[in-house]
Amino acid sequence: MSGAFYCRSTFTAPYGIDMPPLDGTLMFHVMTQGQCWIEVPGHELRCLRAGDMALVPHGLGHRLLSDEEQPSVDFFSLDVQKLSDRYEQVEHGGGGSETTMLCGAVRFDHPVAAKFVSMLPNLIHIDVWSESESHWLQSTIRFLADEAKSLRPGGETIITRLCDVIVVQAVRSWLATAPEANTGWLGALKDERIGRTILHIHRTPEHDVALEELAKQAGMSRSAFSARFTELLGEPPVRYATRWRMTVAHSWLREDNTSIAEVADRLGYQSEAAFSRAFKRMTGLSPSAARRAP
Repeated sequence: MSGAFYCRSTFTAPYGIDMPPLDGTLMFHVMTQGQCWIEVPGHELRCLRAGDMALVPHGLGHRLLSDEEQPSVDFFSLDVQKLSDRYEQVEHGGGGSETTMLCGAVRFDHPVAAKFVSMLPNLIHIDVWSESESHWLQSTIRFLADEAKSLRPGGETIITRLCDVIVVQAVRSWLATAPEANTGWLGALKDERIGRTILHIHRTPEHDVALEELAKQAGMSRSAFSARFTELLGEPPVRYATRWRMTVAHSWLREDNTSIAEVADRLGYQSEAAFSRAFKRMTGLSPSAARRAP
């Protein structure tokens, strides 16, 4: 996860803020004081109170409002105080009751993370003070709120790092409680044996695995493993592993300084030609064409 920007926001009623869409990012709001309404396309208005978190995983445009009928202005039209390259402060509103929050947008560049984030709903609302949440998370929110009030030396580093931790924990919380996280690829990750194998595939893309090896990794017979894997993921294990290797290859190819020969070598292919054939067979594109594609 890499940070795009973070902002300490102080809004006074009445206010309405349009957060514009930011493609390829997960946007979040951590409430530290007061309350506000959040409106995300396709979802009913949600009221956020101090200690709540809202995640907008797909960078959709949304609104933050002091009341449900409040008109709104574009966030990027507001005057901001830039405290560093990635951290700023904004104040806006009509002078009434005060709401403070820490907002941000982060990116997930790794292929696994990008795949996972693509499966999240358009809005995740976490009540940090609910009994299901850990005391350490509640304490972290309190510390974060205190740190945001007093801009002490090192405050930017503390705030941005803690925001990152809280975002990850919010996603974990959703993964542990949402019914939709128990099916498909996410459900397979949670399976004791198949999940272990998926992690092995993800962590060793340079290794051209065979069915026997994957079944051994899961502690199952070849036939039982293959049937269970295909049932959960909708494709055989070796095909999944190969497709994953090509997904990683595509990610590396998009990095400006990585040549096709280097990608082939990193993935354990004996030659650039062998890698190119495997890549085109799986994706329908040559490595050079995939690199040029938008």
